[in-house]
Amino acid sequence: MSDMVLGKQSGRDKLFRGLVYVILGVFVLFYLTPLYVMVVTSVKSLDEILSGSLLAFPKTLDFYGWDEAWNNACVGTECRGMAPFMINSLIAASLATVIPTAVGALNGYALSLWRFKGSDLLFGMLLFGAFIPFQIVLLPMASFLGWIGWSSSLTGLTFTYIVYGLPFTTLYFRNFYVSFPPDLVKAARIDGIGFFRFFWRVALPSSVPIMIVSVIWQFTNTWNDFLFASTMTKLESATVMVALNNFVQVANGVKRYNVDMAAAIIAGLPTIAVYLIAGRYFLRGLMAGAVKG
Repeated sequence: MSDMVLGKQSGRDKLFRGLVYVILGVFVLFYLTPLYVMVVTSVKSLDEILSGSLLAFPKTLDFYGWDEAWNNACVGTECRGMAPFMINSLIAASLATVIPTAVGALNGYALSLWRFKGSDLLFGMLLFGAFIPFQIVLLPMASFLGWIGWSSSLTGLTFTYIVYGLPFTTLYFRNFYVSFPPDLVKAARIDGIGFFRFFWRVALPSSVPIMIVSVIWQFTNTWNDFLFASTMTKLESATVMVALNNFVQVANGVKRYNVDMAAAIIAGLPTIAVYLIAGRYFLRGLMAGAVKG
């Protein structure tokens, strides 16, 4: 009798699990279909796009769209392709990832393990910066960049990304370090291990999970940003997202959908690569920070 009951329960569990998989599969198809359309459209000829089905697989692979998007796409009055703007984005995103992550790690370490008078107030002020809408600070930040001579430049844009990334990275690392045993820090002080030595030898090597979270968060946010990039740069210093927006709105004659789709994929490849390489550690790092916070 008990075996029959267990058998019924097992069958019900299998049915429920199968239903969950079906629902998840539907959601996967729903989210991947636009990506599929982008990829197949980018490797079709323009004639095949205009005469065939949107979902049809290409009859022959045509990489004209990719070559044109990378080398000859017109952004504004210049037809240099997406390559120069990819370089601008790589410079800005790399600096705006490395610097806030390094400084945020040091901030979080100091605010959690080497607390001083007023450290909680300072942390609260830093945290407040994470909740300020970016639209509010556009004019003050633009005025400040103009005052120091960095307006409409890649340097000014990168500086903006660094400043607004610090509250988030500080929060991540502070929540991660706060669970370190206080006795460990006290013992280190008694043994004569100083602030920076403990940071380099103990704290930093153990914070790889939250460091990956910080890197993914900062890189994707700065790479995908359009608000700051569109208001604080000019054509020569524009990022790839600004260039992509300007490019797809320029149409001389027939709209070249294969070139547009190739340009969009090129613009998204770096963030896709980051998630494919380190995405599995993202949730682990977030959970570590949440539990340890």
